Amino acid sequence: MLNPDPVLSDLRQARETFWLNPKLTPITEADYGHPLTAAMIDDAEARLRRFAPFIRACFPETEAAGGLIESELTPTPAMQQAMPCPIPGRMFLKRDADLPIAGSVKARGGIYEVLKHTEDLAQAAGILTPDSDYSVLRDHRDFFRQYKMQVGSTGNLGMSIGIMSAAIGYQAIVHMSADARQWKKDLLRSHGVTVYEYEGDYSAAVKEGRALSDADPKSYFVDDENSVDLFLGYAVAAGRTKAQLDAMGIPVDREHPLFVYIPCGVGGAPGGVTFGMK
Repeated sequence: MLNPDPVLSDLRQARETFWLNPKLTPITEADYGHPLTAAMIDDAEARLRRFAPFIRACFPETEAAGGLIESELTPTPAMQQAMPCPIPGRMFLKRDADLPIAGSVKARGGIYEVLKHTEDLAQAAGILTPDSDYSVLRDHRDFFRQYKMQVGSTGNLGMSIGIMSAAIGYQAIVHMSADARQWKKDLLRSHGVTVYEYEGDYSAAVKEGRALSDADPKSYFVDDENSVDLFLGYAVAAGRTKAQLDAMGIPVDREHPLFVYIPCGVGGAPGGVTFGMK
């Protein structure tokens, strides 16, 4: 028997639906049952800054940002005026679709997870120390070539994982579903990434990719739905956005609330961004 809840009924009928969570709780009171903290997001931000010299050296498009992978916060007054309902205050677009290297929000979490794993391997091998200039990694491609980095993707996450992994020196492998765009497959291959194509959907590509990776002790699989590192990489967006608002002289407090609207796919990217914002 179908659940009679009116919200679910509307969804089943493909009617436009707006739902407010009746159990919404302030983050200071919520019990999420997980160990994630604001300090872990700060740690992710610090790691990205350590890698900035390497990113800057490998990807000239990040030169202006000093090797940080960041997007502009753009005022959109025309869009605000065109909205069917009046929206007070000011409206901005966080242009993560223009993030360098991968060209989507997945550049945040995906690239961060690759860098986190790279740091772990390099520190264990004595290639990096706490005082290292991380651009030295460019001289150690042969070391990373013995390892594989794999992911299942419809396109955007695969772009971020594949391009950064190949730049570091990994054997980069992206498992893509049938609905992935051909130009994304072609671009990945142009960077030296191996692309496996599957007739099934995204879930099939993830299942096959994980199985192949698990069978290889020198392979690392990026799990879009369960990865803490991926989640924390996305969450870094919040502090970056706050800094941009501060630079514009725009306060965010009880008298000046910030409302964030995020398009959502599987949920990893918007979940991480939302956690950081909260």
